[in-house]
Formats: sequence, C-alpha cells, structure tokens
Amino acid sequence: MNFVQAVQILADAGVEFAIIGGWSAIMHGSAHVTNDLDLCYSRTAVNLKRLADALTPFHPRPADFPPELPFIWDEQTLRGGTVFTLDTELGRIDLLAEVAGLGDWNELKKCCVLLPVFDREVWTLDLPSLIRAKRAAGRTKDLLVLPELESLLDAGSDSA
Repeated sequence: MNFVQAVQILADAGVEFAIIGGWSAIMHGSAHVTNDLDLCYSRTAVNLKRLADALTPFHPRPADFPPELPFIWDEQTLRGGTVFTLDTELGRIDLLAEVAGLGDWNELKKCCVLLPVFDREVWTLDLPSLIRAKRAAGRTKDLLVLPELESLLDAGSDSA
C-alpha cells in the first residue's frame, strides 16, 4: 500500500476526508500495523466528484469483486453507496460516509484534528474519538487495540 501517495493525491485534489482507523491510531503514536487506509468523506456533490476523479487513475474496484464483472467508478457510484472497500493500484482503501459511534462527515469533522503528515496537513480523528469509534465498531481487531490507545491518551493527559 502506498499510503503516502494516496493521502497526497486526495489532499492535492481538495477532497474533504479524514483518516480514521489504523492509520489514525498510527498518527497518534500507535505501534499498530494496518494494511489499508480507512477514510471518512464528505458526501457533497463537489466532494464526490473530486474523490472519484482523484482515484480514477488508480482503477478502484470493490475488493474481491470478480474481474469479469463490469464496475463503473464515478461520483454517481459514490452517491449510490456509503461504504466502499476498494482495491486500487495504491492498495486497499476503505471509504465510509459514516463512522460508528461518531456519525457522518459533518459530525465526524468536529472530532478531528489537523495534523502535518505525508508533507500535507490532513484531518484525522482526535484520540478520544478514535477510541469511541473503535469501541462502537466492536470488532475483535478494534477492541484489541483499545488498551494501547487508552494508554496513549493517558500519557498525553499526563504531559499536559
């Protein structure tokens, strides 16, 4: 996965998005390893067009989708769904219009911080909200990382 290039391409295209999931945890100091890039995105018409256009050169397709079946990637496809798990030439990218425990883009952005990463300034969940989202998702892989995230939160509180 070329996480750096994916984030740079989206940021340079003016896409409104926030990094969530494993990469958000890493941005907050986690030693967690992830094989995909999880993003929450704005569903405005302008943003859907920017998102579709930015990823088009990297041939996004639904993960594990049979190659013989046709798939059209554009803003209309994005408008028709809210969760996309995509295989791209950049690697696996998960797009979520809404995050469990936090809400859609408009609500989620209130829980984000702007961090300088990958030579860009990028939105990501703040640590308390990332913990809340992982707990709300309730998947084993999310629950297993909670102790580390909570210790990072406690360590940050101690230094403040």
